[in-house]
Amino acid sequence: MKVTRVEIEGLLIIEPKVFGDERGFFLETWNEQRYREAGLDGRFVQDNLSLSRRGTLRGLHFQNPNAQGKLVSVIEGEVFDVAVDLRRSSPTFGRWHGVNLSAANRLQFYVPPGFAHGFAVLSESALFAYKCTEFYSPKDEWTLRWDDPDVGVRWPVSSPVLSEKDQRGLRLRELPADRLFP
Repeated sequence: MKVTRVEIEGLLIIEPKVFGDERGFFLETWNEQRYREAGLDGRFVQDNLSLSRRGTLRGLHFQNPNAQGKLVSVIEGEVFDVAVDLRRSSPTFGRWHGVNLSAANRLQFYVPPGFAHGFAVLSESALFAYKCTEFYSPKDEWTLRWDDPDVGVRWPVSSPVLSEKDQRGLRLRELPADRLFP
């Protein structure tokens, strides 16, 4: 397994070791011991799976309190996955990092608590899987506006398909200070 740290502390891109032959392939999507050694020591309590069509953008979501860390990957298709740093004391507060995740590249992206997270579907459809370090809590969920100019995510979709909740997302400057992370 290869782990790449990016310029925003805490974010990890993981390339699992793939064993393949003419029959297909095998890879471990989670091994507590190996991932802990690689710096990912969160305890996962919930697994989620979503199916979305081309152009769908989900996010940018976060929970506080009850913040979730997420280990995300794509089983079918391709997405552009984004994490935005919402830790006020971080030197990268308000900055984002994006990575293409696909069934072909088999990459995983770890987004720790303290970040908003979202993705846009680039293929006809995408089957998106993620492990969470905390249970989903609708009362604690917030949405950072996907097109907040102060954050400036460069999404590879121009007119995304959004849920009502995501259409009502707040700009970073509008989020209550007590809902951001220390």
